[in-house]
Amino acid sequence: MSVDSHFVHKMWQDHELSKMVDGGVPFPMLSDGPGNIGKLYGVYDEDAGVEFRGRFIIDPDGVIQAMEILTPPVGRNVNELIRQIQAFQHVRDTKGEEATPSGWYPGKPTLKPGPELVGNVWKEWKVEEAF
Repeated sequence: MSVDSHFVHKMWQDHELSKMVDGGVPFPMLSDGPGNIGKLYGVYDEDAGVEFRGRFIIDPDGVIQAMEILTPPVGRNVNELIRQIQAFQHVRDTKGEEATPSGWYPGKPTLKPGPELVGNVWKEWKVEEAF
């Protein structure tokens, strides 16, 4: 979603994204011309009339679980976004009985939250496991 019109999105999809992603991005791009959604999420720059690059992971209950705001010169990491979505889904699927440590990917070890874990994370999770 951006303040750009759907015409600009189509041009971007046809002339840029389709060359970077086979067939272009597989989801609709939405226009927030007046910046109303950007204002709600705190990413609209009133003076410049643009929205900062932000991403929000919103769970099925409508709760924001994560957000990241970047200024335009800094690119985003789609692989990290996907990893975080998978981690949030895993935690939700396990009803919070498992936690995903930093850098966790599906199939990697998880942590069992609880008082016994406090001060003992280092015994359960090794940083090299995340990479």
